[in-house]
Amino acid sequence: MQKLLAYPLSFLYLILFGLCLLIFHPIQWVCFNLFGYEAHRISVALLNLCLMRSTQVLGTTYTFSNPHDLPTDRPLIIVPNHQSMHDIPPLVWFMRKHHPKFVSKKELGKGIPSVSYNLRHGGSILIDRKDSKQALMEISKLGKFIEKNNYSAVIFPEGTRSRTGHPKPFKTIGLKLLMKNAPRALVVPVSINDSWKLLKYGKFPMGLGAHVSFHVQRPIEIKENLDTVLTEVEKAVVSGVNSFK
Repeated sequence: MQKLLAYPLSFLYLILFGLCLLIFHPIQWVCFNLFGYEAHRISVALLNLCLMRSTQVLGTTYTFSNPHDLPTDRPLIIVPNHQSMHDIPPLVWFMRKHHPKFVSKKELGKGIPSVSYNLRHGGSILIDRKDSKQALMEISKLGKFIEKNNYSAVIFPEGTRSRTGHPKPFKTIGLKLLMKNAPRALVVPVSINDSWKLLKYGKFPMGLGAHVSFHVQRPIEIKENLDTVLTEVEKAVVSGVNSFK
């Protein structure tokens, strides 16, 4: 019965989702080209708030728990597990004062209203998964960029989404590169739960009634031994993922 109800609600969600992207695309263009970076950043944060709100027609609720006073005067490297595309809007909205920039696959850099524009102009990077040299160069540039500007980089070290919520082993090369190029950064593990349930039936219909939670774990300072930091970060992220307990 729930899956049957999911069809019309998913259709309504897709309409709202598409409207958000279409409406905010020209808003982003105006903000970026006429008013500059800060106006564009605010428009992107509001876009992601609207994308979160659009999932409420599916009965989706969100909890974002951050008991830590994260600094704004130094860069952050935000390291979450990855369960679905719905991980991203809450990270952008709730971490907005830290100017989050993303490591994204190059295919997202064109053809998607609002999303592609922001990825190309908002400071994120687009990597070619088939070209490791290009990917590593771009990640290094992002590390230097956040180091210089006290922004934050968001990287999903699992590489791909977990469709069951169970964490995948971390691929550490990209994260290590970010740390090398942003040595002042504070590494912030984030545990995400149950966003995979929005896609439990596949891309259509959407799952109903998911409670998606984000928990910011204790920040970790970058040490000389980066492998030790990587181990600590993965352990912290996984410790807060319910499906793993």
